Amino acid sequence: MSDAPDRPATQARPGASPAAPPAILLMGPTGTGKTDAAVALAERFPLEIVSVDSALVYRGLDVGSAKPDAATLARVPHHLVDIRDPAEPYSAGEFLRDATHAMDEIRTRGRVPLLVGGTMLYFRVLQAGLAELPAADPALRRELDAEAARVGWPALHARLAQVDAAAAARIRPNDAQRIQRALEVWRITGTPLSRLQRQDLRGAAVGDWLKLVLAPADRAVLNERLASRFDRMMERGLLAEVGALRTRGDLDPDCPALRAVGYRQVWMHLDGAWDLAEARARAIQATRQLAKRQLTWLRAEPDAEWFDPFAAGPGVVEKLANRVAEWLRARGRAPGSA
Repeated sequence: MSDAPDRPATQARPGASPAAPPAILLMGPTGTGKTDAAVALAERFPLEIVSVDSALVYRGLDVGSAKPDAATLARVPHHLVDIRDPAEPYSAGEFLRDATHAMDEIRTRGRVPLLVGGTMLYFRVLQAGLAELPAADPALRRELDAEAARVGWPALHARLAQVDAAAAARIRPNDAQRIQRALEVWRITGTPLSRLQRQDLRGAAVGDWLKLVLAPADRAVLNERLASRFDRMMERGLLAEVGALRTRGDLDPDCPALRAVGYRQVWMHLDGAWDLAEARARAIQATRQLAKRQLTWLRAEPDAEWFDPFAAGPGVVEKLANRVAEWLRARGRAPGSA
């Protein structure tokens, strides 16, 4: 479960993504069963899974990210899982590079990429590339660092809010890295970072893609399931997992990996900021807010086909399988077992 869609940390990379092979995109808010559905499809069709999740890239973030277990990963390998240490950042630009490489490799094996996840920024850059942003300016960064040392990052955050309210709204007042980058872009270009990031991120999609969305018709049902899901994570050892990350000594709640919802709230509990009941309530609320943002993004996704994972009647996996088989046949690909 990651809130990275609202906190892009992208490096400058001009232009749209290169031409992509045929692919299936399985998108949806957190907690809708995307992973289980993807595994079932990959076992039935000549597909390979590429994770589109900013938390699954990190080793050691297993329980709270709902990462597939070792047995599942051995049976149905996933690309872009466990490729980073939690102390290392991972940007949307790096995802675009890695996902494109994985898709090309999958195509050479005569198979079809199945891109699965809920990090909407990653889906967006996959389809339309990244806006061109200025390169880092070391001198300007030193100037901003020095100013922050005098007045504090919250003061610079307040200044950011005056020139780029949209960026400030999604950046925490103590997030030095992102405040610095947003102010740097503003100082270099005179244009808000949030406006530049919106450039050409729609309408430039390339590739022959089947877009599938798993999302409930009734969001109240999802909200209840998200609460139960977090409780199951706690039963499976989320508290111990976050405790182990804390003992490393090189991580803190502002690390990109630990911005994933659930992790920050449990970390704050272990720091003594909240009791466990408060941490639970905050984690569930943050997860519900993430799902709401994901749904808002998905409603603007063109040509997506929606499936309700909680609807009565035939199972959603069978509905997805029927649509995938139809799509494969239309492209002259045998829809039989992988």
